[in-house]
Amino acid sequence: MGFRRRSVEAPHIDLTPMIDVVFLLLIFFMISTTFIENPGLMIDLPDSSAQPLRQDKQEIRIYLTAEGEIYFKRQPISLSVLTEKLADFGPAAKQMIFLLMADKKVLHGKVIQMMDLARAAGFGQLVIATDKSEINPE
Repeated sequence: MGFRRRSVEAPHIDLTPMIDVVFLLLIFFMISTTFIENPGLMIDLPDSSAQPLRQDKQEIRIYLTAEGEIYFKRQPISLSVLTEKLADFGPAAKQMIFLLMADKKVLHGKVIQMMDLARAAGFGQLVIATDKSEINPE
C-alpha cells in the first residue's frame, strides 16, 4: 500500500510586527532626547512670576554656575576671552538678545559684571532667565 508523504513546509516567521516595534522605539527615543536643553550644566534658576519672553531675535546664551564658572556655547570660558568673543559681534549685537542664565546662588556681583559686559559689547536687549514661580505674588 503506497501512502503519499506530505510535504513539510519550512517554518515562516513574520518580521513585520517586530520591525514596527523597533521603529516606534527609535522614534520615541529620538523625540524624547530633544527635550534636554542644557545637558551637563546644573543651573538652578531663580523663580519669578514674570511672563515668558517672545523670542523674535537671535540670542546669545551665557551660563553662570553657582561656583561662578562662565559658559559660552556650553563651553567653559574665562572672563577675558568672553569679553573678546562678545566684542566680535560688533554692530550686529544691537539686534541680538543677551540671555544670562545665572544660578540663584551665584553672587550678585558676578551677575552685574555679566550685565556690564553685555552693555559694553552693545547688546540691544538683556534678559535674565528665571523659572516660573508657583506662588502668586499678589
